Amino acid sequence: MRTFATALLLSAITSIAAAAEPTGDWTRWRGPQESGVAENSKPPIEWSESENIRWKIEVPGAGSSTPIILGDRVYVATAIETERAKEGADEATTGQAADNPDRGRQRGGRRGFGGGSVPTKFHQFAIIAYDRKTGDEVWRSVMTEEVPHEAGHNTNTFASSSPLTDGETLYVSFGSRGVFALDLNGKKLWEKNLGTMQTRNQFGEGSSPALANGVLVVPFDHEGESFIVALDATTGDEQWRQKRDEPTTWATPLITEFNGQYQVITSGTNKVRSYDLANGDLIWECGGQASNPIPSPVRYKDNVIVMTGYRGYAIYSIPLSSKGDITDTDQVSWIGEDAAPYVPSPLLYKGQLYFVKANNGIIVSRDAETGEVIIDESRLDGIRSIYASPVAANDYIYITGRDGETIVIKHGKSLEIVASNKLDSEIDASAAIVGDEIYLRGKHHLYCIAK
Repeated sequence: MRTFATALLLSAITSIAAAAEPTGDWTRWRGPQESGVAENSKPPIEWSESENIRWKIEVPGAGSSTPIILGDRVYVATAIETERAKEGADEATTGQAADNPDRGRQRGGRRGFGGGSVPTKFHQFAIIAYDRKTGDEVWRSVMTEEVPHEAGHNTNTFASSSPLTDGETLYVSFGSRGVFALDLNGKKLWEKNLGTMQTRNQFGEGSSPALANGVLVVPFDHEGESFIVALDATTGDEQWRQKRDEPTTWATPLITEFNGQYQVITSGTNKVRSYDLANGDLIWECGGQASNPIPSPVRYKDNVIVMTGYRGYAIYSIPLSSKGDITDTDQVSWIGEDAAPYVPSPLLYKGQLYFVKANNGIIVSRDAETGEVIIDESRLDGIRSIYASPVAANDYIYITGRDGETIVIKHGKSLEIVASNKLDSEIDASAAIVGDEIYLRGKHHLYCIAK
């Protein structure tokens, strides 16, 4: 998958995390523009287990992170439970790990809040490379083998952070197990241990790193001493670190350039903050959002839009020209408080924001510039619960529910459903689109959907 396509400089309007991005690939969480959009792609709008499936493979272990695609390879992060138990493990609880399909269900099922027992078996935290044409495994590289220290939410996994690449090196964070860099043949180049997270209610970890200008930014918000750290992408050496007054956060940062300065924008329960990528200095901050932020920020023109949807709804459009604390000031461009996503990130497509209400199959669209509601709360039949973030290509919006149903709607000012597609997999991972292919990662399988 490696055409090593020409790297492109992103403009200030759509400038996203990297100064250079391989063309036509899906190399990071939320894609090349970090908005969920695949330009110049025309994937199918209809499929089933027997139609428009180029290949379907079983992925070992468990993970809910997005696959990334570069050239002729698809890369997947996973955590594989082994048979080796830690010394002194209670046999009665051995095997209650994230890979267990029934883990935690007695305490609330798929929609529950509790996790299962703390794992007692070692897990292999690995990256697997697959051939894009056939789905054949090309290589598998185990970064570390450890026993997870927390049970995790029963809908979370120990590999929920998405890998990313600059076209030459792969990067992946397994949180408390470390941050790793490896070459495109699976050879480990460096690793960095940032400590052990103590997440809220042992819900587990989930933020993905962000990358720009040779700097890898890793958020580390938890119930201990929270911080955000910048690492040299070549060596793993620490460049800067900033303490954060934040409880556990699962949002992935956005790095974007404005007036020659790269800003690292991070959501938080207490405040959204922007840091200078060069030195970690705080540029601006803004409070007032809801708690437990998970959706990633998106940029539209000279503003960044942040959303939270847990125990309240908040959407803030904040100018990148802001300075200092702008909480409760008229510097905020617009605010929406009617509906916002809890787990899924928003999609920004052709000036419109598409997102769901909380984790429900209720779609909303707003004008990204003004905040005006374009499509008011509308239920999508067939989707009850949703974790995956919407994606877009060729004027179609793809919305995938946790039961494997993908609703396809036509981009526009009104809701027009054009297809409903069911797979036999539970799907929490967000889709990736490259060329005329959609890659969907289910609970146990990875699909390449193409005509």
